[in-house]
Amino acid sequence: MAVAMAYVNEAFILSSAIVMAFGWYFIRRRNVEVHRRLMLIGSTLAALFFITYVLKTVIFGDTTFGGPKMWQTPYQVFLQAHSILATVAAILGIITLTFAFKSRFGSHRKIGPWTTSTWFVTAVTGFLVFLMLYIVFPQGETTNMFRAWLGH
Repeated sequence: MAVAMAYVNEAFILSSAIVMAFGWYFIRRRNVEVHRRLMLIGSTLAALFFITYVLKTVIFGDTTFGGPKMWQTPYQVFLQAHSILATVAAILGIITLTFAFKSRFGSHRKIGPWTTSTWFVTAVTGFLVFLMLYIVFPQGETTNMFRAWLGH
């Protein structure tokens, strides 16, 4: 079930990035209404990713890297960079949406491209993490955070 949830998470994040790419395309063509709808859908998909990711982590736990030892450190560095970038993208997303909802479109226009670009990079790096955890290398152990806290 944990692996199925990982696939669901990945579907949400990749879908959000694709929908946001179309949203960006439409705002470049001055179609504000389609842009607004697509970005709201993309943001909802991103929120669903976050919710299902947290649920997966709480219920099933995190999956450790199962690849070769020589790849362990590079993987961990890459994972930490992805995690920091994802946090920045989420914060930028909240700020960008706040500007839009408050009709502060000048500020929204300035930060929006940075937000979307950061989200795209986050989606790609997240996909690479997914590939390394579940596709390219053997899957590592999945440890529930409660068991990890208890040392089991």
